[in-house]
Amino acid sequence: MDRRIAIIATLILAAFVAVSMLVVRRSRGPSPAPPAASPEAAAATAAQPKITATLYYISEDGLSLPGVQREVPFGDPIVEQARRIVEVQLAPAPAPYASAIPAGTKLRALYVGDRGDAFVDLSGEVRTAHTGGALDELFTTYAIVNALTVNLPAITRVQLLVDGKEVDTLVGHVDLRRPLQKNLKWTSLHPDAEAAEGR
Repeated sequence: MDRRIAIIATLILAAFVAVSMLVVRRSRGPSPAPPAASPEAAAATAAQPKITATLYYISEDGLSLPGVQREVPFGDPIVEQARRIVEVQLAPAPAPYASAIPAGTKLRALYVGDRGDAFVDLSGEVRTAHTGGALDELFTTYAIVNALTVNLPAITRVQLLVDGKEVDTLVGHVDLRRPLQKNLKWTSLHPDAEAAEGR
């Protein structure tokens, strides 16, 4: 008899504990959603300082590399500003232009030496996804070289690296074994870019 009473008491106690836990869970309600970004944070992002830079894209006829005014996030020191210019240059081109940089190309690293030489380390897609051809290789090379040397006077020459290594060329036409100075030979200026080009 005592054993039966003990079993019944244990069952009643277990049922009580289960009901209590269920009531506590329901009273808490669903987990709160994570807080939305505050209006102050959104405003801070929108108010991030920017510069206007001349970037280079392939023209509609595919025969020139016009300079086009674009907004680029401000960066300091100069190596950070250079990085941000190249990142925007690698992004998709504004209409009606085409990007001179093969799709999927990423900036791996960027260094600026004491003598004004910038070293831009690009991912392998700059070679493996390249369309080939001498003119397209010139456009790829000088879109980056000109973007840095025109917008940042402290940078006088640019050398392109691929996957952290020096390369002779991207696809067989432009000698990349040494840093290159800006070359505006293929640049037809967008009307808004003339002021920047004259710097």
